Amino acid sequence: MTVLIDSWAWIEFFQGSDAGKVVMGYLDDDQDLIISTVNLAEVYRWILHVYDERIAEEKKAAMKERCLLIDVDEEIAVEAARIRHRLKWGLGDSIVYATARREAASVLTGDSDFKGQDDVIFLNRT
Repeated sequence: MTVLIDSWAWIEFFQGSDAGKVVMGYLDDDQDLIISTVNLAEVYRWILHVYDERIAEEKKAAMKERCLLIDVDEEIAVEAARIRHRLKWGLGDSIVYATARREAASVLTGDSDFKGQDDVIFLNRT
């Protein structure tokens, strides 16, 4: 099974929360893991806000070590526009979901936008 680790999940992991411990199980498991370049940008921005650029670079390297980074291409961009139009989501979440769908991946997240959608592994913040 391929799993896209959403920004929400990465942030919980880096904070060491209970939900982050569940994310760690996916990161340590032997399955295909991916992230969108949008996830990388969102998490990097959060780390800069909380820590500094040195830590952001370390966390970026850790993300890229564990996951295959998927760039936003024309196919993903167009599908994201369709998703955004249909679901009224923000563009970032739409790109992430389009990436997961194209890669036949489940999205690991606790972001409420994704709740109830197909191929989503939804985590609750505890």
